[in-house]
Amino acid sequence: MEFSKSEQQELRAVAEEMADAAREVTLRYFRSDALAVDNKEADGFDPVTVADREAEQAMRAVLAKRRPDDAIFGEEFGKSTGVSGLTWVLDPIDGTRAFISGAPSWGVLIGLDAGQGPVLGVVDQPYIGERFVGGFGKADWARGEAQREISVRACDGLKSAILMTTFPEVGSVEEGAAFAAVSAKCKLTRFGLDCYAYALLAMGQIDLVIEAQLNAYDVQGPIAVIQGAGGIVTDWQGNPAHNGGQIIAAGDARVHAAALEILNK
Repeated sequence: MEFSKSEQQELRAVAEEMADAAREVTLRYFRSDALAVDNKEADGFDPVTVADREAEQAMRAVLAKRRPDDAIFGEEFGKSTGVSGLTWVLDPIDGTRAFISGAPSWGVLIGLDAGQGPVLGVVDQPYIGERFVGGFGKADWARGEAQREISVRACDGLKSAILMTTFPEVGSVEEGAAFAAVSAKCKLTRFGLDCYAYALLAMGQIDLVIEAQLNAYDVQGPIAVIQGAGGIVTDWQGNPAHNGGQIIAAGDARVHAAALEILNK
C-alpha cells in the first residue's frame, strides 16, 4: 500500500494525537497510591490496571473521531473491524509490571499495519517525556521542544554488542537456553527494559534485543521505529515478526546474522 506525503503526515498526526491522549491518562495513574491492580491469570501474575484500560479507550476515541474506517487491535479491548485496509495495533501500557513498580521503562505502543506489517510506529515514554516515531523511511526522537532524527549504530559482531531483553527467563526453557548462548558471546547483557530497549536500539545506544512469546501489539510499534532507523526485526528464523512470537531486533546486519545462527543451533 502506497501513501502520499499528505497521507503520511495525516497518519503520523493521528498516531501522535493518540500518544498524547494515552500520555495524559497514564501520567495520572503512574506512581499513584490510588492505582488498583487486577490479575489476568489464575495461576500466575499478568497485571492489568485501570490505566491500561482508560489509555486504550482514549486512543480508540481519537480513532473514532479521526479514522473511523480503520480497524483496531488493542491489548485490552481486542479487535474491531474496518474497511480501509489499515489496522491500528495498540498496547496502552507495555510493561505494566514496571508501571505498577514505579519504574519508567514502560511505554505506550502504537503500530499501523497495512497488511504486511507496520508502516508507522510510536514508542512513547510519558514520564520521561520521550517519544520515538518511525515509519515511511525514517525515525526520530523528541522530548519537549527538542527533536532529531535517529538511526541505529554499526556493530561488527556479538563480541562488541550490547544485548537487552525484558525477562531473564526469556520464554520456555529451550528459548532461555538459546538466549543464554547468544548472551555468552555479547559484551554486555541487561534485563528488564520492556519496550524501552527497542527505543534504545533505534537511537543507536544498544545493538540487540531478543525476546520470545510476544504478541503483535507488543512489537508492531517498535518494529516500525527500528526499521525507520535502519535496523532489522525478524523472528528467530529470519522471517517477518509483526505477528509476535520469537523476536530478534538488531541495528547491524552482522549482529543479526550472528545471533540467528546461534539461536537456530
